[in-house]
Amino acid sequence: MPPAQRHPTLADVAERAGVSASTVSRTLRGLSTVSPDVRARVEKAAREMNFVVSRQASSLVTGKTGVVAALVPTLNSWFIGSALSSLGPVLRESGLELLVYITPDMDERSTFFERLPARRNADALLVFSFDLSKEESARLDDLNMPVIYISQHAEGRPSVYVDDVRGAHRATQHLLNLGHRRIAFVKTIGASGFTFSSHERLIGYQQALDEAGIVPDDDLVVDTLVADKRGTMEAIGRLLSLREPPTAVFAEQDEVAVSVIWTLRQSNVAVPERMSVVGFDDHQMAEWSDLTTMAQSPSDIGRAAADLALSLINEPDADQARHVVLPTRLIPRGSTAPAPAPATDAAAAGEAPE
Repeated sequence: MPPAQRHPTLADVAERAGVSASTVSRTLRGLSTVSPDVRARVEKAAREMNFVVSRQASSLVTGKTGVVAALVPTLNSWFIGSALSSLGPVLRESGLELLVYITPDMDERSTFFERLPARRNADALLVFSFDLSKEESARLDDLNMPVIYISQHAEGRPSVYVDDVRGAHRATQHLLNLGHRRIAFVKTIGASGFTFSSHERLIGYQQALDEAGIVPDDDLVVDTLVADKRGTMEAIGRLLSLREPPTAVFAEQDEVAVSVIWTLRQSNVAVPERMSVVGFDDHQMAEWSDLTTMAQSPSDIGRAAADLALSLINEPDADQARHVVLPTRLIPRGSTAPAPAPATDAAAAGEAPE
């Protein structure tokens, strides 16, 4: 039997290519900081020696893991799925891998913040739409790595998000322009601390009403759990039972808005003839349901998050409180129409016209 051959090391490739071990590591991880001629020499040496870079060995040389982690409450989300699908390729183009931590319940969430596995396994952490406690935020601040907050504004910390206040303001203004004055707002309550920017969108809704001289009515603000048809039915039931029901509903999430439309039609309330409905997201189901909505792009958010993470990893002295704010836009469809004419006194009293 021939003696076992020693596997070539990073140092062996560096010696043959005439460069440093760190240059070999950067080259074989696909980073763009290596000149073309050096890259060619290193790749040629690696091929000749049948060398494949070890991520663990690279980490010892560079102090980097070559991994970006994402903390998400679920993968069963159109927004999160779209964002992850777009940020993954951006990371791969730079030689980085994506590691996803899922915390679907409070037990998993508590375990993550207790152990902080990303400390050992990643160069940056992307935090998706969590309503964090002060203690949890402090734990993430102690990670000694870039922590980028996605779909939320984190004061003093890097974040990527849309302007929810302005988007909700524009959605409400669209209904006001159609003549609606009784406009309801349906908040979405998430599980495990998952937030859908309800607070910011509620602020935008209230600002638009204030500017129109309309005193906000607390009875017109209701809430429901996401993907909870019964909860949405009960919320709409509360609105329809008011002495003066709304003529329009702004639901802060498309999935809820579609459920609102279904509930109204089941209750023989015509949409949009008697009740207009606006959503927020431009989820695929919005187009299928002919839903007017404020569109955001989770794919653009994902790409922006990846670019920001790469920038902060490669430039440790860069502004760590950088914010990337992406636009929203109104997509008018068939779920909104001018406000119905107010009922006459005779009609309201049930009297037959002469």
